[in-house]
Amino acid sequence: MSSKPRRKPSREPGRPWGLVLGTVGLLVVLVVVFLVIRWASTPASPKTRPSAQTVVASITSIPASELTQVGRGSAAARVTAIQGAPLDGPNGRPEILFVGAEFCPYCAAERWPIIIALSRFGRFSGLQLASSSSTDVYPNTPTFTFRHATYASSYVDFVAVEGQEQVPSLSGDQQSLVSRYDPGGSIPFVDFGNRYALVGATYDPGVLQGSDWQSIASALRRPSSDQAQAILGSANQLTAALCQLSGGQPASACAA
Repeated sequence: MSSKPRRKPSREPGRPWGLVLGTVGLLVVLVVVFLVIRWASTPASPKTRPSAQTVVASITSIPASELTQVGRGSAAARVTAIQGAPLDGPNGRPEILFVGAEFCPYCAAERWPIIIALSRFGRFSGLQLASSSSTDVYPNTPTFTFRHATYASSYVDFVAVEGQEQVPSLSGDQQSLVSRYDPGGSIPFVDFGNRYALVGATYDPGVLQGSDWQSIASALRRPSSDQAQAILGSANQLTAALCQLSGGQPASACAA
């Protein structure tokens, strides 16, 4: 008795689509993981740092009316009268002696008003952007450095003794002034012709935290901003001391 022929399947057996899709899905996951790891390990592009000339030009062209509007602002009254033999600079004019260091956040804060005030009596050249130490309090405070700067004025001389990673070395005469008016050796220390002295910063460097040079320069154009109140208020105090040294000149700085 003959057996019945086996029927052919009506269609071909199904392909293992589940396996194919699983393989593709795994590849997609691997690619995504690779891209995420690469993105995470690629350093972020640093912000473009503005030129020192741009920032200095902005902060030294603030209208006198705005400085007058701020007045003392929020700056502490730290400039005190002292008595001593007149301190003359290399050009025979009253000397402004600055002692500071680049790592110091308090020096970093005070350079802003010092530059603004002194620029009302003369002109800086060679100022460079800098930041305070990343491991000190108020880390990476945006500032400038006086190390390669020069200053020209018809009214006062400016002498900066600027350290980097440590307090700078002083001449014998400079050390005598610091020992007399700043026995604790705090920085910044500023002597205004031996008639006024400033020890420490006139405002809290925390005001500058989270900001960069350009944002600080922009804030100084808004008299009510915290940074304008601190920095311009300090600059006004320094200007008052400078006017005493210069005999009230120039009128553009001292009339107010």
